[in-house]
Amino acid sequence: MTPWERYFLMGRRAGCPKDQMQRFERADAILQQRQLVASAAARLCDLPDGPTAIGYGGARGGGKSHWMLAQMGVDDCQRVPGLKCLLLRKVGKANLEHFEDLRRKLFFKLPHEFSAFRGILTFANGSRIIAGHFQHERDIDAYLGLEYSVIGIEEATTLTSRKFQDISTCCRTSIPNWRPRIYSTTNPGGVGHAWYRARFVQPFMEKRETETRFVPARVADNSFNNPEYRKVLENLTGWQKRAWLDGSWDIAAGQYFTTLNRDVHVVQNFDETRAREFFIGFDFGYAHYTVALLGCTDGDGNIFIVDEHAERLWLPQRHAAAIKTMLARHKIGERKLELADLKRFVAGADVFSRQSDGTTIAAQYAKHGINLRCANTDRVNGWAEIMSRFGDIEAGIRPTLFIHQRCARLLDTLPALQHDPNKPEDVLKVDADEDGIGGDDCADALRYLVATKSRTITQRKLRGF
Repeated sequence: MTPWERYFLMGRRAGCPKDQMQRFERADAILQQRQLVASAAARLCDLPDGPTAIGYGGARGGGKSHWMLAQMGVDDCQRVPGLKCLLLRKVGKANLEHFEDLRRKLFFKLPHEFSAFRGILTFANGSRIIAGHFQHERDIDAYLGLEYSVIGIEEATTLTSRKFQDISTCCRTSIPNWRPRIYSTTNPGGVGHAWYRARFVQPFMEKRETETRFVPARVADNSFNNPEYRKVLENLTGWQKRAWLDGSWDIAAGQYFTTLNRDVHVVQNFDETRAREFFIGFDFGYAHYTVALLGCTDGDGNIFIVDEHAERLWLPQRHAAAIKTMLARHKIGERKLELADLKRFVAGADVFSRQSDGTTIAAQYAKHGINLRCANTDRVNGWAEIMSRFGDIEAGIRPTLFIHQRCARLLDTLPALQHDPNKPEDVLKVDADEDGIGGDDCADALRYLVATKSRTITQRKLRGF
């Protein structure tokens, strides 16, 4: 079998159509296995019900930038005349230098003209790639209102969710038989870590992708990396090693809960007949999320978070009904769990503060059968208790806190929490964005749940019980 025959076979296994592989062959563009998977995903964008955004992210040195320009220039631009593509990257000088290096490698067999001054590459059929850049987020505004058939964004997590949405409005075209699409590459971390993870990574992990496709990148994917580069990444420590070498999206710069590990702390099944007592941690909000976490302990003192309710812009009576429904999902033997079975239902102090009319949020919930008790709201000690219960597998410290996989919002929240730079032992407070992504409401509910139990045990010991 010739090298090209092996290449075509590898492309077929990745899902690439024959004409796509032929274009790569004619341009002498050699993509590796993971890059071909990303290109196969890009072709799914042609389908009427296919995705409109492809994300390719993870470890450094995985060949993501090489793939993006190859897909845009060698495949998309060659098969459809007149495409107008925008390639965005933070910092203009680095973008043009990077673009120039890749252009020489990928397009030397494809007739084209390149204006370095204007940053525009034009192919013989009129399709073109515009090398754009931004230093600050406000620089993105210069592209708004324009029309691009394809938008490629490198280092996508350097953008906030709002700016990504803004530039997405420019992804449209009047070219027939072409579905506009956005390609993005990035590493874990950055200001956009939470929204990118929610938009691309989570649907991939949970096997529910519709409008997006995500391809995880690993250092081992790129055989052209020099051995010394991999050793540099292997010598890193902490979040940088897990993010840049392993491509983990559950860790980032400044992460608070660095020992949180999905393989260890997330459970798929839990026999609730083992539960000794049930309790709920509650964090109230309106514009913010209202969160109720259902937890229990087993005979060994472990805590399991077995369910969650998280919604915003709801009134108390609607939350109360949803919480009762959540409880009813859980059966102890033949009996459904009810409010009366809870050992405690603890909430932050804000629900006990009197409003202008003299009432409290706690009183509103009491009307619906939910009697709230004030939680231990000590932030630093609460976070420390959670950290202690997560343990440290690498150091041989056994975890005693586990979370059921159905608690999706809690599992999305915890990895994104950062140290407060002004008080490193505290978690940096953060609100959800306009689309409900991010925020620390679930974490506060968990803190109330865990810390209040610890305080109760301490008080009993002091009293001699």
